[in-house]
Amino acid sequence: MALGLTLAACGSKNDSTTGGTSGTPSAGKPASNLKIGLAYDIGGRGDQSFNDSAARGLDKAKSEFGFDIKELEAAAGETDAQKEDRLRQLAEGGYNTVIAVGFAYATALEKTAKDYPDVKFAIIDSADPKVDNVANLTFAEQEGSFLVGVAAALKSKTGNVGFIGGVNVPLIQKFEVGFAAGVKAVKADATVQVKYLTQPPDFTGFNDPAKGETAAKGMYDAGADIVYAAAGGSGNGVFKTAKANGKFGIGVDSDQYNLPALADVKDVIITSMIKEVDVAVYDFISSVKDAKFAKGEKVYDLKAGGIDYSTSGGKIDDIKTKVDEYKAKIVSGEIKVPSTK
Repeated sequence: MALGLTLAACGSKNDSTTGGTSGTPSAGKPASNLKIGLAYDIGGRGDQSFNDSAARGLDKAKSEFGFDIKELEAAAGETDAQKEDRLRQLAEGGYNTVIAVGFAYATALEKTAKDYPDVKFAIIDSADPKVDNVANLTFAEQEGSFLVGVAAALKSKTGNVGFIGGVNVPLIQKFEVGFAAGVKAVKADATVQVKYLTQPPDFTGFNDPAKGETAAKGMYDAGADIVYAAAGGSGNGVFKTAKANGKFGIGVDSDQYNLPALADVKDVIITSMIKEVDVAVYDFISSVKDAKFAKGEKVYDLKAGGIDYSTSGGKIDDIKTKVDEYKAKIVSGEIKVPSTK
């Protein structure tokens, strides 16, 4: 989609005649005329991972409530100003409930939300910005990553596994740290190879299957037999390499074994760390519809059902009981999974 939109209306901040205030429910009064805008991260709908999970939540809300929706998509290498233009386009277009998918929108959203106080915004994966009309929907990715780390350690025949992160940012480091902790909880002397595809401000690592393929090949050649990819669309390249080399991969965000676009490589996906972005998106839309919007951070963790792991394909059926034992310990608080290095 076209980027860098120059909107004449952007200068008319807080204008009560703009679409930004249309249909916003008053306190305690459910809304029936919401318009939902969703701004995707790089890769957009069809990335088979993070963005697609958000899309499922949007689709469910549209199916159940029948609201008008508009979807816009980020592109590689864009600026915060371009992200801000995208959010403003939605607000000015009368979309009074707007969801920004991904932490990269934080700066742009802070500026936009303050100018459209009657629009209810949500951002996925960022505790910022802290604005009265913004809900921050975050996840305990380290907990789900711990569980797939346990699975990797139990299924590995070499005691050597890998982690590939899309971009080296604190959010993705949570996946790495949790995964390594899970591996080491089972097999303290295991090797965990780590590779990030790009460094910020280059975010193309989330949508570059070729880079994922190359990184995974290097890990398999160095002795890994299972690689966990927290890299968005780049993970598709990891699965392709796993299949070509007789190895295995672990998916992320969605239950990637069951995604039609990955049917050719699903047999190498032993499990996926499921991040219920769809649940968060649907919950947020429902809260605005019911006039129960709540600002600030809401954390979706294992206990809240916002994080899990998949068993599709049956490849970890033999170890499921063991993985579930660790899951129960995390939920009970007996195990505290680290989230930082």
